Amino acid sequence: MPIDAMPGFDNENRENLRTELLHIIRNQTIKSVYQPIVSLSEGIVMGYEALTRGPEHSSLHSPISLFAAAKAEGLLYPLDRLARAKAIEGAFTKTKEQLLFLNVSAEILNDPDFVPGRTLELLEKRGLSPGQVVFEITERSSIEDFESAKQILGHYRQQGYRIAIDDAGAGYSSLQAIAELQPDFIKMDRSLVHNLHFNKTKEYILETMLTFAQKLGIYLIAEGIETREELMKLTRMGVHYGQGYLLGHPGPEEAVLPPELTDHIMMHRKIVEASSVWTIGDICVPCQTFDYRDPISIVANYFKNHTDAAGAVIVNGQTPVGLIMRDRLFQQLAGQYGYSLFWNRPIDQLMDAQPLIVDEQAPVEQVSQYTTSRDLQTFYDLVIITSGGRVKGTASIRSILECITTAKMERAKVANPLTGLPGNMQIHREINKRLLDHKKFSVIYGDIDYFKWFNDRYGFHRGDQLIQFTADCIQQVIGLLGHPYDFVGHIGGDDFIAITGSEDPEKLCEEMLRRFDLGVKAFYDYDDWTYVEDRHGRRLESEGVTLSLSLVICHTGAGVSLEQISRTAAMVKKRSKAHRGSVVVCDCVGMPFTKNRAQENNSDN
Repeated sequence: MPIDAMPGFDNENRENLRTELLHIIRNQTIKSVYQPIVSLSEGIVMGYEALTRGPEHSSLHSPISLFAAAKAEGLLYPLDRLARAKAIEGAFTKTKEQLLFLNVSAEILNDPDFVPGRTLELLEKRGLSPGQVVFEITERSSIEDFESAKQILGHYRQQGYRIAIDDAGAGYSSLQAIAELQPDFIKMDRSLVHNLHFNKTKEYILETMLTFAQKLGIYLIAEGIETREELMKLTRMGVHYGQGYLLGHPGPEEAVLPPELTDHIMMHRKIVEASSVWTIGDICVPCQTFDYRDPISIVANYFKNHTDAAGAVIVNGQTPVGLIMRDRLFQQLAGQYGYSLFWNRPIDQLMDAQPLIVDEQAPVEQVSQYTTSRDLQTFYDLVIITSGGRVKGTASIRSILECITTAKMERAKVANPLTGLPGNMQIHREINKRLLDHKKFSVIYGDIDYFKWFNDRYGFHRGDQLIQFTADCIQQVIGLLGHPYDFVGHIGGDDFIAITGSEDPEKLCEEMLRRFDLGVKAFYDYDDWTYVEDRHGRRLESEGVTLSLSLVICHTGAGVSLEQISRTAAMVKKRSKAHRGSVVVCDCVGMPFTKNRAQENNSDN
């Protein structure tokens, strides 16, 4: 705020303000607070932005008023130096990887005292290094000489400091500053983040900025995140970092990110490298609910006051019993006797009592098929999503179709070109997702024995056919005997994986082996299946190419991780390779195996 725009401003007040400002600077009565900046790929605090506050109960408590007054009185340089010193003095960084963002007005770049040596002294006293500091350039429009600014910042860069541009997207000056200064970080203005999930134009602008930043090796920070919907959208888009009241208010102490927000980020992050099959829970958004006995008047007034709400879920307790869509409700009320007839009646008299209700684990593509079977009148209605039978939220037809399009594009980029199955990054995401669900699951690793011999003898074309046959065996068994939300992936070469929630995974393995052994002989010429050759060309008496399955039963809990599962699977695979013929070998992670710990069953086929 300009100093002359402050309430009650006159010459006398200005003199008093100057006196107060000088007193603040001389007595160093400002303080620093720190707002966390969070990684949207890991769900951890990557750094803090230091923010200045004037004395409590002072007209200069607000940083906007404080720095505006300093600028008007020609005291910006000493105030900025003091603010920087206070920020460094009170900084806390748990690890060397955490960064400290210091606001620097573009005008300060012309300050002769703004030199690396002075800041370095302050950092060394605090045990910090230049590599942990990011200068966040504000007031970009006041940069008149970009060449000079680049030269000054270049000196800092040589010392290891990094540069961020603040409020990008808030005008032409931000684009010019990005082009000229080539920052390490770009902070997206709050105006682009606010209600991003409702505004496709903002989404497209942010996508463009993200692509631009990735090509230049710049990290994007979204400012002003205040709702879970905004966080979910930014995370799913692949934005690198986020900042805002939802993630943490500015304060004098180290921020602790709530576990539910960490889980939210981990569940909804868009793994830019890949994505597994999306579930409807991945695109679920919170919804308004009403009790089935609530009068229609309450629901109608809600829609009048919330013009962006397309519908609401009607519940009995926490169980969904119906859906009311805005347009359909107002059509009913618009009739000749609509208001007088329905206004005070319970909402269950106008709700759709048979809406589409799905569990959060349902694959998006499956839900899409459900929606296409609806009649034209309800085709665009919201889909109700439940968790354990309770309302979790809703998804729109538009979001479902967008998700399917995105998933298909991502699968095309990372799926195995031969089998079309998800690859390693999707596999990792699926296992991590299961770990976050805290429910028991099993991982089945499949490996074709003596595949190299087969491929060398019959050629790559028949080798590809054998790989496709193996993929089909695993998929068919999972489809017939597994759970609806089970997962099949292709690790690469002749290695496969299935992730299942089945209570009897051994039965699945045995059926996979039976089908494989029954069909594999069709790939041989004559009686070649009676022997194989090892990697050294030695002829071995064998039943031909066989399938080894390594079954790892995962009891989720403390200490269970993707790395532990992979390590256990590798040990089980080694044991399975010691057996002749198709075999399944079992082990577990998370708790002692209550059955025979190493159940090794040779196939009868």
